Amino acid sequence: MAKLFGQELSKMDILRHVGSMDQVCGARKVVLDEGNEKGSEAVVFHTGSGLTFTALAGRALDISSADYQGKSLCWRSSVGDTAAPYYESDGLGWLRGFYGGLLCTCGMSWAGAPHADPDSSEGDPLTYMDADGNLQWQPVGSLGLHGRVSNTPAKHLSISEWWDGDDYWMSAYGEIRETVIFGTNLLLRRTVKAKLGESRIWVEDVVENQSFAPQEHMFLYHCNFGYPAIGEGAEYLVNARETKPRDAAAAPHIDTWAEFPAPIPGVEEWVYYHDVACDENGDVWVGVANRGFNGGQGFGGYLKYNKEQMPYFIQWKMPGEGTYVTGLEPANCLVEGRKKDRDEGRLIVLQPGESRSYSLEMGVLADTAEIDAMAAKVASLK
Repeated sequence: MAKLFGQELSKMDILRHVGSMDQVCGARKVVLDEGNEKGSEAVVFHTGSGLTFTALAGRALDISSADYQGKSLCWRSSVGDTAAPYYESDGLGWLRGFYGGLLCTCGMSWAGAPHADPDSSEGDPLTYMDADGNLQWQPVGSLGLHGRVSNTPAKHLSISEWWDGDDYWMSAYGEIRETVIFGTNLLLRRTVKAKLGESRIWVEDVVENQSFAPQEHMFLYHCNFGYPAIGEGAEYLVNARETKPRDAAAAPHIDTWAEFPAPIPGVEEWVYYHDVACDENGDVWVGVANRGFNGGQGFGGYLKYNKEQMPYFIQWKMPGEGTYVTGLEPANCLVEGRKKDRDEGRLIVLQPGESRSYSLEMGVLADTAEIDAMAAKVASLK
């Protein structure tokens, strides 16, 4: 049953009142046509609950914008929905196409800060087996910020809408390939889904190594919440067993990691690694909540993911002027470079034909009642 406009409605209840389902919800393909976004395919969803979001098919079906009843859930950067051909791979060039958005995927063969990796190729690890059957890497240089995946358009794009009993679903599916001759061949099969009357987004991913050699694999969901989901006095809903600063810039502020301040001129980003609690199935809930929004009405957002799939949780705290944003980042890696993950034993290597599945739920916390319910759920995790 769909909860729509304050009522529980069956399929027939709804169909008796509308000529087309796009009167209440839908998923529609569009093509962006202005400036540096020109030519990018996108899918615009509206769920009937007040949630509207855009999945950029021209950028790996990442979620570039999302709002609830006119309130942005995410941070949007000054670069906008930059099309993939403007991608700059070297150093921090990735930032010239970082629109922010509710989801910007990082990976697939590397993620994290720009770094030298002499044990792998630039961008695309060229791998081979030596005569003794050992995995070898061809060294050629350095890796830019956060990898290629978010700047790769989806192929085989398909959009579907269907009834499942009294539930009405909308989805977009696409395939994103990171590949190079003589090296990497990783395929991401992605489905983005939403349901009539719900204020949630589901992302279902499968990454497969389609090469004939082992491939290193890093994958991170960069989920970027912004004003008014965050504001002065906003809080993180995170049940952290242990918290560590990434570096010296974050260390002095560790006692206030769970609070968000007003915008600070000239501030440097603070990044923390958390060992988060989960339920008996390995599921984790984290969120941000601005209880003071709109005179105490409250507003925020949350993520749900599985800790077995994504064992690491990174908090990006950036209360700068204009870059007033926080990232909640489930990952299978950390963010100081592929070489460090390899050296410290974290780095995943996919064998030929091997795949990994990842799932992410992103949702709205519409008021203080929903914030309180999520805070209680997070606190109950062990």
